[in-house]
Amino acid sequence: MKKRTIPFMIVMTLILSFCISSMDMSHAAANQLVPDNPNQVQMLEEPLADIDQAIEEAISEQVMPGAVVLVAKNGKIVKHNAYGYAARYTDADFTEMENPVMMQEDTIFDMASISKLFTATAVMQLWDQGIFELDDPVAEYIPEFAVNEKEEVTIRQLLTHTSGFAPSPSESLYLIEGDREDRLDFVLEEPLENQPNTEYVYSDVNYLTLGVLVERLSGVRQDAFVSEYITEPLDMEDTMYNPPASLRDRIAATEYQPWTERGLVWGSVHDENAWSLDGVAGQAGIFSTATDLAAFAQMMLQDGNYKGEQILSDKAVELMKTNWNEAFPGQDQGLGWELNQSWYMDDLAEVNTMGHTGYTGTSIVVSPNQNSLAVLLTNRVHPTRETVSTNPIRREVSEQTAAAIHSWSAEQMKEMVEILKTKDAFATNRAAYSLQLHLTAVSRYERLDKSDKVIKHLKGFQQLIDEQLDQEMITEEAYTTLANNTAYLQNKWQN
Repeated sequence: MKKRTIPFMIVMTLILSFCISSMDMSHAAANQLVPDNPNQVQMLEEPLADIDQAIEEAISEQVMPGAVVLVAKNGKIVKHNAYGYAARYTDADFTEMENPVMMQEDTIFDMASISKLFTATAVMQLWDQGIFELDDPVAEYIPEFAVNEKEEVTIRQLLTHTSGFAPSPSESLYLIEGDREDRLDFVLEEPLENQPNTEYVYSDVNYLTLGVLVERLSGVRQDAFVSEYITEPLDMEDTMYNPPASLRDRIAATEYQPWTERGLVWGSVHDENAWSLDGVAGQAGIFSTATDLAAFAQMMLQDGNYKGEQILSDKAVELMKTNWNEAFPGQDQGLGWELNQSWYMDDLAEVNTMGHTGYTGTSIVVSPNQNSLAVLLTNRVHPTRETVSTNPIRREVSEQTAAAIHSWSAEQMKEMVEILKTKDAFATNRAAYSLQLHLTAVSRYERLDKSDKVIKHLKGFQQLIDEQLDQEMITEEAYTTLANNTAYLQNKWQN
């Protein structure tokens, strides 16, 4: 019997298809976050390890019951730890639970205002489709928005908090009679507090309105849109609005709220306005984990692409990380993302560093220049919002992440000096230059692997910044940063 043979062209087609498929799988694997050792991405372990003590101290001082930290650089997760409790108290009097729930690395948190980043991403996905321009009036797509002299408010102004709205709706939405549609109608009728583009005022009304815009332009509710076009393509399996009751034991509890008659809020959105909108709103409502949020951040670092899925165009990402608020110094704002905010980004803050915080105690910092990200998730409103600020621990996580990067070598410390120079940390350029010159000498001995010389010259560097501080040639904040970096680098060479 004559053997059947597959035609040559078919064989070649199959081989080519297999090769392309293998390349695609390889690209996807290289395009996602994976755990690794800090040393593999030139980060020092000691500063990252010191985060643990800082968080444990904050927990002992009742800043928050628990936390999860995730730090990544160059696509490598170099730290991912859980601390304390996800649920510990039954009421606002800190009555201990009979069976408190320990925090886990995969604990799901109420993201609070970090939800705004998902709304902004959804808006920019619709922009990518050419449906609107950023400077189009909102009323062009939501006609009822035009009341109360809002005809000229633009989509960009909503995204950058320059529309003129007050920080919150004039009345808590859960007190408004009716259903979700009635309450959103109330939002759309809100008047302006300032003329557009005259003030920066961080406002939930902006993002409540943007949530409506997403729904009007897409024809589906925001949770369905975010699921189909953001979380599913990015494999963010633990990111959602309105998590099911089956996930409750994995969710961090939030606040005891007798005024909403909900008791201990646990598994339902903390924000009262979002809760009154069936848990789906433009300003709050997203639940997520540190791992999922890191994937979302990595997508931004990779120009809208993650695991081979392009969910935003390069141009959209560029627009999102551009500062549109140059007229309002200190209030640098991209589209959705805040920029260069030292109050929680600390030494990671640069002109293009992106981030956001959430009222429940969440924060994210994304540094394109360092190709790194730092996620801190806490349940600081458990069991009450009347607690001390989490901003110091937010800064600590960012500071130690930056220290792990810049303490790796004298060359990377020189980069830190340059960053501080852009922040006017030195009285003169010569002061910065003298530090960089000294670090160049240290770097030379590092390359020669002469530990005694490295340590000797690092001690000389410490003396130099001491002198600069005495002579008021360097700010105290910059001095602290460089002194810490010096100590870490010195320990590296002594060990």
